[in-house]
Amino acid sequence: MAEENMTMADFENEINKSFRKISEGDILTGTVVGVSDDMITLDLGYYAPGVIYLEDITEDPKFSIKRDVEIGQEISGTVVSTDDGKGNIKLSKKQATQVLAWDKLTELFNNGEYVDVKVIEDVKGGLVAFLEGIRGFIPASKVDLNYVEEDDLNNYVGKTLKVKVITADKENKKLVMSAKEYLKELADKERANKVSNLEVGLVTEGTVESLQSYGAFINLGNGLSGLVHISQICNQRIKHPGSVLKVGDKVKVKITAIKEGKISLSMKALEEIAATEITEEKIEYESDGEATTSLADLLKKAGF
Repeated sequence: MAEENMTMADFENEINKSFRKISEGDILTGTVVGVSDDMITLDLGYYAPGVIYLEDITEDPKFSIKRDVEIGQEISGTVVSTDDGKGNIKLSKKQATQVLAWDKLTELFNNGEYVDVKVIEDVKGGLVAFLEGIRGFIPASKVDLNYVEEDDLNNYVGKTLKVKVITADKENKKLVMSAKEYLKELADKERANKVSNLEVGLVTEGTVESLQSYGAFINLGNGLSGLVHISQICNQRIKHPGSVLKVGDKVKVKITAIKEGKISLSMKALEEIAATEITEEKIEYESDGEATTSLADLLKKAGF
C-alpha cells in the first residue's frame, strides 16, 4: 500500500501488526528483500526481519538460491527462533513446506488433478521428482504407458512429466505419482478420433496379434485393433481360434460394429459374401450356357 494513500487506521493497523506476538512454530509469509549465497532475508511486516538459511530452504539437491529465489517473491516459513542472535526471526521453509505441502498434496490426491513435475534422478525401480517441495517417487510401471526397463529410466531425467498423485501419506511421508493416467487419456482420445473415421461395413486387411479362447484380436494398423469373435471366424464350428489362425497371419475382415470405442470384426461375413458371389456367377454362367444350346435341344427339353 503506497504511503500517500494510507489512512490513520491503516498506519495503526501496520503498527499493531509489527508488534504482534510471534511464537516458535508459527508459519509466517514474507516478501524476499535480500538474497545472498547462504541466506534469504524476508520483510515480514514486523519490527524484525525474517531470515531463512540455505540449509532450511529445501531438500531438493538441484536447488540454487541465486537461480531459484527472486526479490519480491513471497515465501512462507515456520518460526524456528524468534531471535537468531542477530535480531532476526529465524525461519525454516522446509518445515513450513512439510506442513503446507501435505495439505496441498492430499488435495491433489482427492481431486485427481494433473500437475507438472521435473524428474531429477532415476533410482532402482523408478524416478524421483519433487512436488510442493516434497520428494516423490514415480514407479517404473507408472512412467509411461508400458513398463520402462531399468536401463531406460535415465532417459527421463531432466524431463517434465504431467503426473497425478496416487499416494499422499503424510504420516509416513510417502508421496507416489503416476504419469501413466495422463498418457492413457491422450491415447484414448487419439484412438477415439481414429475410430470415428471408421465405418461399419468396411472391408480391410489386418494381422492376427493375439488369440484368446473367445476370439482373435486383429491389428488393423494406425494403432487400432478389433475382435473377431470365435463365432465370426469361419462357417465351421471350431473349439479354439488357434485351430484356424495363428499369430502373424494376414487376414481380411469386415467391420460389423463399433460400440464404445470397441471394434467388432467378422471373417465369416466375407466367406458368405464370396459364396453368394460364386453362386451368382454360376447362375449367370448357366444362363449363358442355355442361350447357346441348339434349337433341337430346346425342343427336346420342351417335350417335343
